[in-house]
Amino acid sequence: MLRDVAFGPDPGRNPLPAPGDPFGRWLRAVALGGQGRYARARAELEVVRRSTASPAIVSLAASTQASLLRQLGSHALAAGYDGTALALVGTTPVGNPSDAGLWHEARCDALTGLAADALGCGRLALGHRLLERCAAYLDDRGDADGLWRQHVRLHWVAAEIALASGDFATATTHAQAAVDRSADGPSVRHRVKSALLFAAAATGRPTSDLALETAERVEADSAAHGLVPLRWAAAMLVDGVRPSTAARAVRDECAAEIGRRGGNFAK
Repeated sequence: MLRDVAFGPDPGRNPLPAPGDPFGRWLRAVALGGQGRYARARAELEVVRRSTASPAIVSLAASTQASLLRQLGSHALAAGYDGTALALVGTTPVGNPSDAGLWHEARCDALTGLAADALGCGRLALGHRLLERCAAYLDDRGDADGLWRQHVRLHWVAAEIALASGDFATATTHAQAAVDRSADGPSVRHRVKSALLFAAAATGRPTSDLALETAERVEADSAAHGLVPLRWAAAMLVDGVRPSTAARAVRDECAAEIGRRGGNFAK
């Protein structure tokens, strides 16, 4: 059930069942973070990071903590957690062979996380280099370890770096790749976020119709599935494309709810 909420068809489910082990706690934290329940997600991650779980699981917890910080605008602080995540998994899988798949997931999550941190700190060239490392690693692995989520994340960050560079064509290519890849995966949340990035990339078109239509659909889907952070971002995009009192009201409502749930935006 926790996997269905974290990376599946039921991202808004709450309350969530109690996890039975550190991996379950990590899944629960991911699910809570997607709903914008930041304080509760941080509490779960802290337990995992202080546990005797495998390095791969502790690494995934550190990367998730970094992701929560980035969502709130603290990219420099997030980089410390992503750096720790990468150090934990090193260059060669260690420990129980059954954890090898998680190790590959963790390594890719740390690399794409560091790339996103670099983007947020204005270091686009570093972000590109980190994504190249992750892309080469994924090319070597192929689909042998079911790394669909890591492919989607790679395209997300590549699209974001392209947007920051003003390269809307490249951003659109990567956003569309994320849309296509997530369509074949189990995660509603990944499909919604991929559509959000496609909407952002579509703002580079001569007309705003596609960007607005897609962003409005993302806002509605986020509301339907209880994905408050994505709804907040979609409302901001809608208002940026075509300013409206309604979009700003949704934005402010979501920001207030995020604050009540322990999400403190960076000043």
